[in-house]
Amino acid sequence: MVKKEDGQSLVEFALALPILLLLVIGIIDFGRVLYIHLQLELVTQESVRLGGLGQEDGSIRSYAENHFAAGDPSKLEVAITPSSGSRETGDYVTVSISYPERLLQPLGDLSIPYTVETSSTIRIE
Repeated sequence: MVKKEDGQSLVEFALALPILLLLVIGIIDFGRVLYIHLQLELVTQESVRLGGLGQEDGSIRSYAENHFAAGDPSKLEVAITPSSGSRETGDYVTVSISYPERLLQPLGDLSIPYTVETSSTIRIE
């Protein structure tokens, strides 16, 4: 006797589709967060270079906010150690920048909070 299996492939596809979509969304969103991390790394390196050339904390912060193009620059948290008043030639200055982001953002309330953090150190000339 021959059985009709017309709907079997449709049911299998319906079961596999959510997993496939979650995988595709995850890959795309991971690329987006990786792009933000790379952009933040570049801004951190250039900002610490300004600190190594003797610039003040305010100009370092404004440089970081003006040149961060991968998100909302008002959410950046820039930490500079030591502060501009206590830096001398030969010391090291460190700039740490963090940016709050959400993994799997297309899922809305199910997204995962994540903080992208970068840091760079240079000797003051």
